[in-house]
Amino acid sequence: MALSVQQIQQQVRDAATELCDKSELSAGSLFVVGCSSSEITGHDIGAEPSPVVGQAVVDALVDVLLPRGIHLAAQCCEHLNRALVVEREAMVGRWWAEEVNARPVPTAGGSFATAAYQTFDHPMVVESMRADAGLDIGATLIGMHLRAVAVPVRLTHNQVGEASVTAARTRPKYIGGVRTQYNDALAHTPGCPPKH
Repeated sequence: MALSVQQIQQQVRDAATELCDKSELSAGSLFVVGCSSSEITGHDIGAEPSPVVGQAVVDALVDVLLPRGIHLAAQCCEHLNRALVVEREAMVGRWWAEEVNARPVPTAGGSFATAAYQTFDHPMVVESMRADAGLDIGATLIGMHLRAVAVPVRLTHNQVGEASVTAARTRPKYIGGVRTQYNDALAHTPGCPPKH
């Protein structure tokens, strides 16, 4: 049975809220999302792009992330080499953010990235990113845009429509050897709650 737009949005809000809470993301964090509207509606990835579903997902993510001051990065599909749509202000001071000249459309970039480009006030497309956490809706492969070290986050809200949802957060790398002492505060940031 097909879900309504409102049901899809609620599932997205639930997953995004759960990841933000479990990861303890702070304002200014980058949150990457890859999304296949085709997978959400029960089709193979890229087979049935849905601008309505893409817009619904963007709207739900903005509802969760904007009040928290977290920046959404919408991953494009493989036809745009998985570039990302972001608000220009989110990239200020991030020296590694290289803008590229592309504008996503449903058949080259995907419905989700297209919706983000149309929704953002000052969209720009960047080639890569070092995000703090992210959601992968429909096996779109967001790993290339996460900071090292990516850590899987098991969500109870792990489905949007017919698409499976996986999530990850990141933590700073541990370096050194047996004599190294680590800063416990950094082991749990950004968004890395301590294990009990």
